[in-house]
Amino acid sequence: MQCPQATFFHRAGWKEVMERSFGHRTYFLYAERAGQICAVLPLARIKSPLFGHWLGSLPFCVYGGIAGDDAQARALLEQAALELAHELGVDHLEYRNIEAQHSDWPGKALYVTFRKGISADDEENMQAIPRKQRAMVRKGVKFGLQSEIDSDTERFFAAYSASVHRLGTPVFSRKHFKVLAEVFGEDCEVLTITHNGQTVSSVMSFYFRDEVLPYYGGGNASARELAGNDFMYWELMRRAAARGVRVFDFGRSKEGTGAYDFKKNWGFTPTPLHYEYQLLRGQDVPDTNPLNPRYQLMIKTWQRLPLWAANLIGPHIVRQLG
Repeated sequence: MQCPQATFFHRAGWKEVMERSFGHRTYFLYAERAGQICAVLPLARIKSPLFGHWLGSLPFCVYGGIAGDDAQARALLEQAALELAHELGVDHLEYRNIEAQHSDWPGKALYVTFRKGISADDEENMQAIPRKQRAMVRKGVKFGLQSEIDSDTERFFAAYSASVHRLGTPVFSRKHFKVLAEVFGEDCEVLTITHNGQTVSSVMSFYFRDEVLPYYGGGNASARELAGNDFMYWELMRRAAARGVRVFDFGRSKEGTGAYDFKKNWGFTPTPLHYEYQLLRGQDVPDTNPLNPRYQLMIKTWQRLPLWAANLIGPHIVRQLG
């Protein structure tokens, strides 16, 4: 919590999430100096017949790598991670850095992140949203949409699973979201948007220091017509600002996607993320993302599955992706 390089995804709770949600072996390394932890490196191993065998910091998370400004401690953790990667016989070691750390490692320039400071004043935050996007937020207000903090993940899962199914993406399990809520407690929050008592959209967000990270979200078929997602993120921003949050982290997106354009429309500037790879047995940087043409047939097939079938099968696939 005190380390400037640390993110929500460096929290020790992710060890329990990785093991309980996905069954993946974790190796959470740390270095001490004079009895004080001065650097950490959370790692998890994925061994998949479909998507390869790798060790990374951190699967299912947007940020990772070594957190700590002690150069000697960082070097020791780096050495330990490489030794572990060789011992496990993985194809590659992956770090998901906000800032570049290894200029000599192969990288992937696929993802960007969207982060922006917010004010304690609602009107100031509203005026900072570009005009067209601001109109969409006000459209949701005019429809009479309401926001509620949920005590469980049921409404969220219904909205989220329907949304990712339309995109042709395998869904995480219900258990995963329950585990996140249990492990992170008050720092994991579900905000649900309703219209006439019916769920429109919902988002699960993480809180870390003075930041809020809307991480998983989705909406039902009426969300677009009612501007449900637009209103949802505004309500999250408004509630977070009242809570004392001063950074809104919209998370990562791939360039050339609808999510990328949506976040830019809010006035957020994309910042490249630096995903770096130490190739061991593998010869190439992995490319297991939906934009890869080899997965297009799989995506179209998935979209045609009944939702109940996608929700049943999806967790067994997504746990192998990371």
